[in-house]
Amino acid sequence: MSDHLCDTVFGQIVRLLSGRKFLKFPDEQDLNLWDTFVRKPNPPATRDEEKDSDNSGTPTGDGIRICQEEEYAVNTLDSAQVLYSEGPHSWRQDILNRHERNAEVILVDWYDAKDQERGRSYPWVVSLRTVCIYQSEVKGAHVLIVPITSGYGLGPMLFSPMSEIPTIGRSRIYFWTLFAFVLLQLPTGYAINMAMLLVFRFLTGFFGGPVLAIGGATIIDMYPPIEVPYWIGIYGASGVLGPVLGPLVGGFAAQAKGWRWPIWELTWLCAVVLVVLFFFMPETSAANILYRRAKRLRKQTGKATLKSQSEIDAAEVTLKDHLVVLGRAFTLTFSEPVVFFVDLYCALLYGVLYIWFESFPLVFGEIYGFNIGEQGLTFLGIFVGGVVTVPCYLYWVRNHLMVRLAHGHFQPEVILPPTFFGAFALPVCLFWYGWTSRESTHWMVPLVGSGCFTISIITLFMPVLSYLGMAYPQYAASVLAGNTLFRASCGVVFPLFVRRLYHIDFLK
Repeated sequence: MSDHLCDTVFGQIVRLLSGRKFLKFPDEQDLNLWDTFVRKPNPPATRDEEKDSDNSGTPTGDGIRICQEEEYAVNTLDSAQVLYSEGPHSWRQDILNRHERNAEVILVDWYDAKDQERGRSYPWVVSLRTVCIYQSEVKGAHVLIVPITSGYGLGPMLFSPMSEIPTIGRSRIYFWTLFAFVLLQLPTGYAINMAMLLVFRFLTGFFGGPVLAIGGATIIDMYPPIEVPYWIGIYGASGVLGPVLGPLVGGFAAQAKGWRWPIWELTWLCAVVLVVLFFFMPETSAANILYRRAKRLRKQTGKATLKSQSEIDAAEVTLKDHLVVLGRAFTLTFSEPVVFFVDLYCALLYGVLYIWFESFPLVFGEIYGFNIGEQGLTFLGIFVGGVVTVPCYLYWVRNHLMVRLAHGHFQPEVILPPTFFGAFALPVCLFWYGWTSRESTHWMVPLVGSGCFTISIITLFMPVLSYLGMAYPQYAASVLAGNTLFRASCGVVFPLFVRRLYHIDFLK
């Protein structure tokens, strides 16, 4: 437990205040640990020996530790470029080529397959806890949704690429942006006029978005490729069910105590998440972990030749390269056709999701006479649909997709078959809800129709998140940030025209 605690924000503060006397890393407890894994030069090998070396993962080269399994070969440039599709020879040759250019450098890598600092070595309880931290975010009520959704789309475009910088990592972005989000809820709740409320709603969205947008990249850090679709499915459910729970949680509070109380509820929930993140969320970025390890080892041993791969690569990085990193989310989103069109389709789905926030008060409030609290309960239709659909999707992932991946048939496209079912379910749901929302029809009928919407968005949204993350594993945070921008854009625009659209008499 202490091995993981020392890498949390709490652990880093304790280490700083104690002069690194408490919560030591394994290589600080055993000063000779690093030397155990440094390999001496091997004699020249024959072709047969080279072939055996390729198959077994034997250490090769002066001071280079070649990992024993393919999944542990990591090129730490910009958030661990995990090479999913290339064979063992490819990544070994890449390391050796880099080593030839830096002949006097000892590459700092993972100690072994069970290295406790590596994200994928975390016990399953720690990993599950991390996923639950991100799922605990519940969006606020639908009041003033435009400013917070605008910020929610723009914030990740800045902070997500920053999490891919080895010197920064992910945990700092998580903690400080969520800290700012919680702090900004105070002026939002105490706003004295509309202008103040709009400004701080935008700022809360700007700092609250990165916590959700980087989650997919963190899951890729923690789990091997075969398990990523399963855990992203669980994580992605929060992106769908979170906004639905907002009106449900805040509806009765707003009716009884006024519009400020949903904001206080959101503050309490996120404050709890912040405390859990502070004490129990370790760093998961391989590039950042190895960067700090190399820094510690240089200080302990006095050997300036101990460097992580990201430091070796950074020697050739210019200011222009840093600016490219910060703009990577925009570049990938608008220059990669597959990313652009997938994001566009996700934006349509999210826009339809946000239409429910405006249509439910119109349908169940004006037509069926529900009060504010009861209108919040109508979102249970979408929520129940998710409770039924998510386990079915996860069952398909575990019993079909993961079995196929285990046999080596990996291409990102194998994740997409459920989307065909979701694409068919979406228009069925919309026609069902639209044609039955009238006084002559019982309110349960359109409510059930809205629940069918969850079938489409789950089977479309979750595979797409997994597809983007696994198609661009080294830039997952940036790619998913672009997806967040598109979704937030439609989430901002669609609710603006819904009320007028619902009051058009198309029979005239």
